[in-house]
Amino acid sequence: MQDKIKSIVQQSVTTKQMLLENEDLLKSIEAIVLEIVLAFRAGNRVYFCGNGGSAADAQHLAAEFSGRFYKDRLALPAEALHCNTSYLTAVANDYGYEHVYARLIEGVGQPGDILVGLSTSGNSVNILEALMKARRKGMTTVGLTGEEGGKMREECNFLVNVPSKDTPRIQECHIMIGHIICELVESQYFD
Repeated sequence: MQDKIKSIVQQSVTTKQMLLENEDLLKSIEAIVLEIVLAFRAGNRVYFCGNGGSAADAQHLAAEFSGRFYKDRLALPAEALHCNTSYLTAVANDYGYEHVYARLIEGVGQPGDILVGLSTSGNSVNILEALMKARRKGMTTVGLTGEEGGKMREECNFLVNVPSKDTPRIQECHIMIGHIICELVESQYFD
């Protein structure tokens, strides 16, 4: 079992090493940080959405902005779109699960806001619908995906496609990337 544990840790390290060596992805992360700082300075909001483990990551990252990361500071306007279960289940029942995030973006999204969609495949229909709605509303769209980027590649102003096809390794990188973004936004915005 120790060999298996070491193998899994090594796979995670290897994926992160490939990310570390990919200048284009690092530049995308930097651009996302700057875009979020500008949005916050303009009084806009950042919304997050995902499914399953990616929904948990979306909620986690929204909380880092609205709560705190390293600094005791004012709350930043960020929200995960799936936290209202009454809304989620009603819209899924009445309109279909593919519309749960797009319908909420239709109601609350404003030009200049940012939508961050997390999907390891890049093909989650409900995330794609939300990204399309956000773009039509003049929002900036950010995607965190896996290696191929999926259909989200076409719907995102900024895409960070983790160099892996393995869902757990992708999600581990998504939370690391999210933490990097939170730390740098907090530092840039409040310094």
